[in-house]
Amino acid sequence: MKLISILVAASCLTAQAFGVSQRPAIKRISSNSALVPSGLRTTHKVPDATVSPLFRDAALTRGGAVPGWAAYNEALDKNPITAKALTSAVGFFLGDLLAQLFIVKSGLDVRRLVTLTVFGLIYHGPSGHFFYNWLDGKIKGTDGKSVATKVAIDQIIWCPIFMCVFFTYLGLAAGDSLTTIGNKIKADLFTACQGSWKIWPIVHAVNFKFISTKHRLIFINGVQIMFNMFLSLLGSK
Repeated sequence: MKLISILVAASCLTAQAFGVSQRPAIKRISSNSALVPSGLRTTHKVPDATVSPLFRDAALTRGGAVPGWAAYNEALDKNPITAKALTSAVGFFLGDLLAQLFIVKSGLDVRRLVTLTVFGLIYHGPSGHFFYNWLDGKIKGTDGKSVATKVAIDQIIWCPIFMCVFFTYLGLAAGDSLTTIGNKIKADLFTACQGSWKIWPIVHAVNFKFISTKHRLIFINGVQIMFNMFLSLLGSK
């Protein structure tokens, strides 16, 4: 229960760190505008997954809440895969470092730390880039039905795939046989998915509702630093 509370709080703090700015995308409906008196014309809010109402516009931040935010946004636009890969590398590095320092408390295992950091770099970041771009392309909008569908696909389909890759990677990095890796997946896959299902549906409801496609991974990694502590402990059993 404490872990759930910490992760939910981390989700809120991650969004708050970038400044709450409820400025939904607004699009004017121009059809037959000539026939409607200017005083009677209205604007209609159009949900858009390309903007982040919870994140400040980098052009308006002026070095505000997060130093380097404008530069990070520029990197996301110019080199999105590299930027997201490095973002996930930092997330996995901090998650395992905190797990080792404050939970395991048996000294720093540098090899394990490097192994998990590399996983974030070569898999979590790049795969998240392509998966969320694909998902937002197939299911557009931020209405309740679209958000619920995205959360369901993420947790029912993507989560088990991700966990299998995670355990396979750790097994190969440790030099385990395919049989050993298969047994690890059979033993721990459902436990890992259960841990995800307790936390990520809520986090992703916020993610898919308020966060733009390009900002999804930095938001996820902000929360996942805590969840990665759980994964690193489970993966090292």
